[in-house]
Amino acid sequence: MAKLHIKKGDLVQVISGDDKGKTGLVMQIDQEKNRALVEGINMVSRHKKPSAGDPQSGGIIKKESAVHISNLLLVNPASGKGERTGRKENASGKLQRYFKSNNELVK
Repeated sequence: MAKLHIKKGDLVQVISGDDKGKTGLVMQIDQEKNRALVEGINMVSRHKKPSAGDPQSGGIIKKESAVHISNLLLVNPASGKGERTGRKENASGKLQRYFKSNNELVK
């Protein structure tokens, strides 16, 4: 499987779609489908039927839906904007992500 430019817990910015320009934290990643679940982004309504055990549980529930990772950019804490990233080897020979705008390593 290919490495992705975002990870769980990253702050990302949406670059296309209905939520363009919004930012949120990555909650979950699906590597097989190249999709990410981002907090507060791509909200959808789900109709839930009340169950016999919990009759108050029914109604319309808003929840996040997955976004394709190509529509997400990692936010640079220095500038507060979404920026392109790359990977390069550090001194110990391990690949590490960096921002292409200023060659600063991602923490």
